Amino acid sequence: MLTLESRLTLPAWIHERIDTRARYTDDTSKVQLAITLARHNIEDGGGPFGAAVFDSEGHLLGAGVNRVVPEQCSVAHAEMMAYLTAQAHTGRARLNQDHPGVTLATSAQPCCMCYGATFWAGIDTLLIGASAADVMQLTEFDEGPLPADWRGELEKRGIAVREAIARDDARAVLAHYAQRGGIHY
Repeated sequence: MLTLESRLTLPAWIHERIDTRARYTDDTSKVQLAITLARHNIEDGGGPFGAAVFDSEGHLLGAGVNRVVPEQCSVAHAEMMAYLTAQAHTGRARLNQDHPGVTLATSAQPCCMCYGATFWAGIDTLLIGASAADVMQLTEFDEGPLPADWRGELEKRGIAVREAIARDDARAVLAHYAQRGGIHY
């Protein structure tokens, strides 16, 4: 018989280590939160990726870290977990529906799966720490095939893209993960 239900969870330390009531008013503070999530996730034995979704006023709507290995689920990437938690929190599949100004901040550029989910999730602004090239240079992760003009494709869909925010900090997290011999899925 097929399983008719699946459940993904985030680690409990998110509530212990992250101020979920804080306001993040600029691009750097949003990406720094994603990087902090990634750093804590490595300490907890997880992957080196973090992501967070914010409303137009900088309130945290959802957060995510890479949970592929502990959840045994290939879609449990940080961005996907951030979308899932933000959608559960708001009750909206398209996060910007009637609520413009939704931002996704990531510790690293979304892979091909998370890239596609970005425009379906209703994101207005994408903030990126490390680039996909950084990820592949510093770790053994394969970010998958992105369109040659991935940025232009997002912008055509009304999503503003800002890159290399706190890039050195984001690269340091990736390098730390690789030095520890992390698993690469």
